[in-house]
Amino acid sequence: MKTIQDSDSVSVNYTGRLEDGSVFDTSLTEGREPLKAKLGQGQLIKGFESGLIGMTIGEKRTIEIPCEDAYGDVNEMLVSEIAKEQVPENVSVGDMLQGMGPNGPINVRIVEINESTVKIDANHPLAGKKLIFDLEVVSID
Repeated sequence: MKTIQDSDSVSVNYTGRLEDGSVFDTSLTEGREPLKAKLGQGQLIKGFESGLIGMTIGEKRTIEIPCEDAYGDVNEMLVSEIAKEQVPENVSVGDMLQGMGPNGPINVRIVEINESTVKIDANHPLAGKKLIFDLEVVSID
């Protein structure tokens, strides 16, 4: 039986959750297709890709990915305060906004709102978190 190797194209159903059990993404939602990717091309986070190696069609596996093999540690250099006038009115903590960085558009999350400033975080929302994935291989090409 064929096992997944480093340069294979794969199709995988997955459910990603955090340590508290909350689901942050899944391919099992109605209307979604399995994830399709070619391994070794940088399309997937490191830990997800290495967790697939050696699996066979129909195999199910749960993998745990430490933050350094997922979206990395939280980088405090990506957290800053800006003047409140620079954000739209009626924003709330947790809202995602798009801003312009030196290299083009960046996504930021509102983490704190004060009287005259707003603290924003440009880290990936899953940075600093261990990720847990339930995987099921649908096909290997």
